[in-house]
Amino acid sequence: MDYADIILPLPLNGYFTYAVPAEMLHSVTQGMRVLVPFGRNKHYVGIVARLHQETPQGYEVKALEQVLDDQPVLLPGQLRLWQWISDYYMSPIGEVYKAALPSGLKAEEGYRPRTETYIRLTEQFRNEPTLHVALHMLRRATKQQEAFICYLTLSRWDTIEGNETRDPVVEITRDELMNVSGATAETVKALVMKGFLETYEVEVGRLNHGGEPDFSHIKPLNEAQQTAYNNILFSFLKKKVTLLHGVTSSGKTEIYIHLIKREIEQHRQVLFLMPEIALTVQMMERLQRVFGSRLGIYHSKYSDAERVEIWQKQLSACPYDIILGARSAVFLPFQRLGLVIVDEEHETSYKQQDPMPRYHARSVAIMMGAPVLLGTATPSMESYHNAMTGKYGLVELKERYQGIELPEIQVVDTRDLQRRKMMTGPFSPVLLSHVREALSHGQQAILFQNRRGWAPMVECRQCGWVPRCQHCDVSLTLHRNLNQLTCHYCGFTYQIPAQCPCCGSKELEGRGYGTEKIEDQVRDLLPEARVARMDLDTTRSRNAYERLINDFSTGRTNLLIGTQMISKGLDFDRVAVVGILNADSMLNQPDFRAYEHAFMMMAQVSGRAGRKDKRGLVILQTKSPDVDVIRHVVNNDYTTFYRELLAERQAFRYPPFCRLIDIYLKHTKDEVVTTAAIEMASRLRQWFGARVLGPDKPAVARVKTLSIRKMVLKLENGIDMSRVRQYLALAQQQMLQDKRYASLQIYYDVDPL
Repeated sequence: MDYADIILPLPLNGYFTYAVPAEMLHSVTQGMRVLVPFGRNKHYVGIVARLHQETPQGYEVKALEQVLDDQPVLLPGQLRLWQWISDYYMSPIGEVYKAALPSGLKAEEGYRPRTETYIRLTEQFRNEPTLHVALHMLRRATKQQEAFICYLTLSRWDTIEGNETRDPVVEITRDELMNVSGATAETVKALVMKGFLETYEVEVGRLNHGGEPDFSHIKPLNEAQQTAYNNILFSFLKKKVTLLHGVTSSGKTEIYIHLIKREIEQHRQVLFLMPEIALTVQMMERLQRVFGSRLGIYHSKYSDAERVEIWQKQLSACPYDIILGARSAVFLPFQRLGLVIVDEEHETSYKQQDPMPRYHARSVAIMMGAPVLLGTATPSMESYHNAMTGKYGLVELKERYQGIELPEIQVVDTRDLQRRKMMTGPFSPVLLSHVREALSHGQQAILFQNRRGWAPMVECRQCGWVPRCQHCDVSLTLHRNLNQLTCHYCGFTYQIPAQCPCCGSKELEGRGYGTEKIEDQVRDLLPEARVARMDLDTTRSRNAYERLINDFSTGRTNLLIGTQMISKGLDFDRVAVVGILNADSMLNQPDFRAYEHAFMMMAQVSGRAGRKDKRGLVILQTKSPDVDVIRHVVNNDYTTFYRELLAERQAFRYPPFCRLIDIYLKHTKDEVVTTAAIEMASRLRQWFGARVLGPDKPAVARVKTLSIRKMVLKLENGIDMSRVRQYLALAQQQMLQDKRYASLQIYYDVDPL
């Protein structure tokens, strides 16, 4: 009899074996989806991993019920990659399946195209006189009027003259209007009910039909770029992975485009990975001008329908030659992959944090089989060490494109200014002066604050009480525009209390500065500025990134406030000043990678300043101006920074001189997880000895009502990882066999960031 080993979308290890009925023998092959029974009255869509004739022992084998495909949805190389991810990151292969396949391919009935609700003016208000009437009619409904005015601004109806608009009207989603204006669903619904606005549905998720490729848009490489391009090709003859270390604005993207063109001419495909969805907007426009309909986009903001369509297109006879995407794009099927480009390879966004599998897209890309180019101005310690020790090839690009100078970086000692009472909130006088000057000359400025919301915490001035999340061990962030407190771990929201529950005082105030508060203060201090804010709160809708970036690129806004999103390779021509408002928030983290991440963040943000015709200026505000990492950022001296940090890592045995595995235990009862962690650590020390550190409470020791304990396994390079995994699996199995720990959760984070 024939059998099939099936991967199911369940957090369980291994495959599940089913009998293949005789009538299905000729229609089922590896990589196809099948419908199978599981447990009592449950059915799942599984993937055929292997067909064989080995009869399972010890249990009754159920049969496949239905074959759902005519052709495999998974290529053999993808199955091997899934297995590697499962083994290396110690995650059940069912979790890899859940992460890899779009939802529409995991459901028996397939997928239905998703629609998105858009909003527009009703017919009677689409001219200037009636718009004034509408605004007058809404004068008593302040919230509705504010939302209505916000819609007019976003859609460009506020630019009308007579019956014509100076700019084409922009389509706006209902979610985007609520996101930007802070209006509730009830407010928008009221505007619809009163007949000022109307909603309409648009099917989301269309494949790219960007026209024929036009290679005339490819710019010739200058001498430095051409040398780098040649060196990359030469490096690929000897090394599978090459690191392109090029300073900010050195023209790495143009080199990528020439490499992509070469692959296409040789009938091979390219995967172009970027760390943030925001970056794909600018890069998509740039690549689309050259490669037209040969380019496909793939990331989490796209609808499931579109992701299914792209997946199926990649399996077809005419797949996309180039896929531009965020980390999940590594799971797509490629029939003839010739090159993987990992841009901004140092970015932590490439690491999946939650849920499983906690994979790093850079590592997965290297396992896909094609040559890999890692590009960045600030390489990760691991990648640069691999390049310096000969494991990777190394190509350097040390001058900016067209001879543009690196920005001047001025360090401002905010501790001294605060002592002399010269700070205006979080702004130094020199920063405000230079921003004003830049705006007055028609230039732009960027302000970087790596905290969103209004204030990171609220505190009672009388007794010091701080509101905390009921489900997590963290203080709540104040979002004043939404008039609520939010937990950034579980997402739960709370009303802002009218008074302190401890002492009854009404003197509750926000402590610290988030991007929302920065925006509010900038509008007061710089009324002439056209301000935009770019953080997780303002970019929840699909079109928000594109609108924010396009508005800043075209000059509709001239001052951009943002979190780390704005640090990642965005290219603007008129940015004269960049302000880093609080470098200390990055430096003072309880993490051995804090200085590495801080250097990268500050160097990348600084790289947004100064483009075509003028040297940019960066104002770096800190209370610790004498810290070495600040000096290295000012001097743009990555090499010395790397050398000093590497010596420190070697002395204390941290990556890249060892491997780390974080082991987490979770349980609803704190006393149970405490006992379990001590017991598991004891078991592990029988095998690993002093390599086990902990257990201890992590910085946030309770999330979503679950108490957490953490251990760290510190392993020397070259250790047999398959044996390590066996010991960990055995310890976990022994723990979960104990009835006290039946509901204990144990999971691993391999190579944590």
